Amino acid sequence: MSVTSELGELLGVPARAVVDLEARHSWTLHRAILADGRDVFAKVADDQAAVLTAEAAGLDWLRVGSPGLVPRVLAVDDRMLVLPWLPEAPPTPGTAERLGRELAVLHANSPGAFGAPWPGRIADLPLDNTIGNDPWPHWYAERRLAPYLPHAAPHLGPAGIRLLERVIENIDTLAGPPEPPSRIHGDLWSGNIRWTPDRAILIDPAAHGGHRETDLAMLALFGAPHLDRILATYQETRPLADGWQTRIALHQLHPLLVHVVLFGGAYRTRTLTAATEILAIG
Repeated sequence: MSVTSELGELLGVPARAVVDLEARHSWTLHRAILADGRDVFAKVADDQAAVLTAEAAGLDWLRVGSPGLVPRVLAVDDRMLVLPWLPEAPPTPGTAERLGRELAVLHANSPGAFGAPWPGRIADLPLDNTIGNDPWPHWYAERRLAPYLPHAAPHLGPAGIRLLERVIENIDTLAGPPEPPSRIHGDLWSGNIRWTPDRAILIDPAAHGGHRETDLAMLALFGAPHLDRILATYQETRPLADGWQTRIALHQLHPLLVHVVLFGGAYRTRTLTAATEILAIG
């Protein structure tokens, strides 16, 4: 069935025009104008229903904490996720400052536990969202670091894996002061921010109850626009614990491991550098 037909069947409104945008990982992206005039975005994934249902669940869950910060899910089934089309504009200091404030508000809306009540996904990989009562350092080590070590081992080598195991063994002394669970995006690199004329909208989450420093570290990993303004208004709204800058590498270690698993040895040096930086603060 074509994307045009699928959209019409899923939404109950015919699609007048569909533009194919690009392919990423195991899915394709499309823009469509519906017969009722709505402009929508569709992600289509064959045999990847878990990706679509996890994204839809994460968006709905994040909207509980900040309704305007993520798009509303229009429809989802085993092959397609449909969202409103978001008009794009260059990021500005003003929209970055608004993002910092709204992100702080989102994080303050605690889900009450680490994890999430649905199986997670990040890109094509499973993400263990098992809800746990352990403090965040143990949850992070067991759910976000350890599961990726076997798959990263061919690229990191024995010495690299041992370095990461040392991070896990010393996680209690490296993680900083306790924090309550925060409602976080979970994969907040710059490509998952859609800058619109009046605000930033967060897309494609790996949402879960986690540590708020994780989202901020992810913003820094690949360089979000106007990051200094995002951090400044975040701090004004909900100040971070002392020493948060020294823990950035700890929170970046999970996405770096994911990149090693997905893309191989190109991320080896950066991953091991992050692990070395983390251990140096212990």
